[in-house]
Amino acid sequence: MSSQPSGPDEELMRALYHEHAGPLLAYVLRLVAGDRQRAEDVVQETLIRAWKNAGQLNRATGSVRPWLVTVARRIVIDGHRSRQARPQEVDPSPLEVIPAEDEIDKALWLMTLSDALDDLTPAHREVLVETYFKGRTVNEAAQTLGIPSGTVRSRVFYALRSMKLALEERGVTA
Repeated sequence: MSSQPSGPDEELMRALYHEHAGPLLAYVLRLVAGDRQRAEDVVQETLIRAWKNAGQLNRATGSVRPWLVTVARRIVIDGHRSRQARPQEVDPSPLEVIPAEDEIDKALWLMTLSDALDDLTPAHREVLVETYFKGRTVNEAAQTLGIPSGTVRSRVFYALRSMKLALEERGVTA
């Protein structure tokens, strides 16, 4: 304990704390929906304001609790208003660790695929373009190309086999 004598302000603060802190905390807890840390901060700020206005409180007659309750309520309201006025900031650090999509790999893959398609015969290339790249069914591709659907199936089979070999030659493995 300190050996300094306690002054009138310190005695006032001790008395305010012992007499009003418990009921004030219970009141503020209801205002802040049970957030104990926030309620304790509001009670502390209320008591600091009471200490700053000790001259007014000493002259007041009767209980100071209504003054403390009003100050606490206004602190809660001000806190709510300030959170509404300014949106909560988001920490940008998680965004910095997310890797950006690497477009170079995609471009290289498309170049390799295009190069492998060029190695196919025109008949095989056009059935792959119609069925895989344009998403047509065998019957739709047959109608578009003006050939029987059985021919489309056969060409797709052989075109895929040739495509696999062309990609393997370029170092692409399945």
